[in-house]
Amino acid sequence: MTITMILQLLIVLLALWVGSRYGSLALGAISGIGLAILVFGWGLKPGTPPTDVIYIIIAAVTCAGVLQASGGMDWMIQVAERLLRKHPDRITFLAPLTTFFLTVLVGTGHVVYTLMPIICDIALKKGIRPERPCGVASIASQVGITCSPIAAAVVAFSAISASNGFHVNNLQIIMITIPACVCGLMAAAAASYRRGYDLDKDPQFQERLKDPQQYDYIYGNSATTLDKEISQDSKNAVFIFLGALAIIVVFSIVQMFGGNLLPTYDTVQVVKGGIAEVSVQGVTETAQQLAKAGLVVPGVTETVSKPLAMNLVIQIIMISAAALMIIFCKAKPKKAVAGAVWQSGMVAVVAIYGIAWLADTFFGNYLKEMQHMLTDLVAAYPWTIAIAFFFVSVLINSQGAVVVAMLPLAYSLNIEGWILLGVLPSVYGYFFIPNYPSDIATVNFDRSGTTVIGKYLLNHSFMMPGLISVITSTIVAYGLAYICHSAGMF
Repeated sequence: MTITMILQLLIVLLALWVGSRYGSLALGAISGIGLAILVFGWGLKPGTPPTDVIYIIIAAVTCAGVLQASGGMDWMIQVAERLLRKHPDRITFLAPLTTFFLTVLVGTGHVVYTLMPIICDIALKKGIRPERPCGVASIASQVGITCSPIAAAVVAFSAISASNGFHVNNLQIIMITIPACVCGLMAAAAASYRRGYDLDKDPQFQERLKDPQQYDYIYGNSATTLDKEISQDSKNAVFIFLGALAIIVVFSIVQMFGGNLLPTYDTVQVVKGGIAEVSVQGVTETAQQLAKAGLVVPGVTETVSKPLAMNLVIQIIMISAAALMIIFCKAKPKKAVAGAVWQSGMVAVVAIYGIAWLADTFFGNYLKEMQHMLTDLVAAYPWTIAIAFFFVSVLINSQGAVVVAMLPLAYSLNIEGWILLGVLPSVYGYFFIPNYPSDIATVNFDRSGTTVIGKYLLNHSFMMPGLISVITSTIVAYGLAYICHSAGMF
């Protein structure tokens, strides 16, 4: 690694670090400064923005935002609250499962903010230390991102893998990640079950209760959504949303078994083993350029019939579902745009846009050097790429951005696709430094004060459940991916 390469890498890391300190749109925008320095300062060739992934995220976030505007998410939260209040003594296990599956359904972890005060309220009324369910429930709300068929991380993994010869659809991905992540969350919940002092034995908590104002603040309020009236239009919006997900799943299942329900189109592609370059009217063109231009050249390109790509299927179905909710469920577009789900989703788009473009520019210009440095390690221990995924996530605060930025590099190191699928849960590491909105919000929602960010920053309530969940999920996912690969499933 040369001095120039090290300096440029420091620029990349500095841009990510400064962006994460400002948060929100700054993560993507400040990455643009890093990109400008690399391109205009050092003359590096700019990489390619991940437009395909961004389009899918926009479609999915628009659909989820309209669902929130329709009131459909309020109904989903009510259903979750009824389950939790029915079994309050099991809150430490049920809370993370509830936040996890909400994220799986909607594709973003930002839908759980309404549920967090309810989890704390149930724990307090049952005499359970709120840190136990709240800490692991916050982790679960983010773990679900790699298990949602419409989440950015899953969509990006499928699209990038396909372009690198590993054809795996969204359903096949979540068939690995859902059981693996549930195992990880249950391990984290089990470790949290007796965590810390019980409330009646916690000296700090008991001291707070001596103050009448603190006592009233802790026990005088009750968070609930059960008193909110849900209209039939809101319920219908949920049915439309779930129907859209079901259609995507059906297409994926049929595709898995070699069938096809999608329209097919003639496409020009490079002949396998054909000529890499050819002269066309005195100009040397690569086979890939000819294929993109739709030019058929004997021995170089050929015309084949291919079904509609799943990334386009997801976009069409999500946008159509959003339109149906607007037309038939009285969902107001302005309310959707003002909602937390749509806004957080658009922030993620900007983050992925800037971060992935910056990373692709750096790695693209130093691909050979990266391959030379890492080939021996990943050849002997290919699973070690999970460590890189995890620590990049600590910096980036976006699982989708980690996949878009790091997966092409992983494939360039000749790591097999099934291995990368097996370590996919490792792209969640931003709990390590507790600056993510869901973690900060959880601390504020816990009226007991037991869910904390420690004096030394890293000794916080999310570290233990986060590490246990991610490590366990990655090990289980790796094992499941190996079994499926050995069975010839992919």
